[in-house]
Amino acid sequence: MAMVVTGSLAPTLAPYSYSTQSLLQRLQPPSAAHWLGTDGFGRDVLSRTIWGSRVSLEIGLFATALSLVVGTLVGSVAGYLGGAVDTAIMRAADVFLSVPALFLILIVVALFGASLINTALVIALVTWAPVARIVRSECLSLRGRDFVQAAHALGAGHARVLGRHVLVNALPVIVVQTSLLLGQTILIESGLSYLGLGAQPPLPSWGNMVVEGRQFLASAWWIATFPGLAIFVTVLGFNLFGDGLRDAFDPALYSESS
Repeated sequence: MAMVVTGSLAPTLAPYSYSTQSLLQRLQPPSAAHWLGTDGFGRDVLSRTIWGSRVSLEIGLFATALSLVVGTLVGSVAGYLGGAVDTAIMRAADVFLSVPALFLILIVVALFGASLINTALVIALVTWAPVARIVRSECLSLRGRDFVQAAHALGAGHARVLGRHVLVNALPVIVVQTSLLLGQTILIESGLSYLGLGAQPPLPSWGNMVVEGRQFLASAWWIATFPGLAIFVTVLGFNLFGDGLRDAFDPALYSESS
């Protein structure tokens, strides 16, 4: 949550602009003037880390939302209808799961170029299938419940039963998956930026900040260390939050594991 607030208030919290350069102050260690030091162009690492949180979280949130919409829609239809529809949709999901993610990413970047929107789209492309499988399994278990049969007996149509009864009761699983997926998408975005396939300089992203600091690891460790720590803390925080939500929604699971 702290990272989300930091990213949202980046223009206010960052002491300097992410693009302000001062070659006279390049590779300065952490000090009172620059709390996290400066990089090879004399840019303030703290300011760039704060702005990088904004970029990484924007891409992560957009990619997660898109992946959830597609995965939930496809998975709920497959799980609720079953039969041939379920088989066809799940085989399509298996195709996406079987193709290496990096291969799909390279295809999209080669065709459409590297940009923030394309990065979010390609992350959604490689993450919707696991979401669909999880939602499908939950809908499969819910469609035979008594309240679903009662809704059918009262004359409710398939769309109403799916939207008002099945998906509503599958919401806890979807919420937990949202939190876990946020950490995953931020990690993927950082990896893409590290490879030069995500946010493009001078726009800071935690991934491209790490790769920029790679050449200075021996002499200016702070350039890559602090963005790397930001990635670690953020992904760990979202994963722990997701585990907490899962335990809250399923106390029986929590009691068994403890």
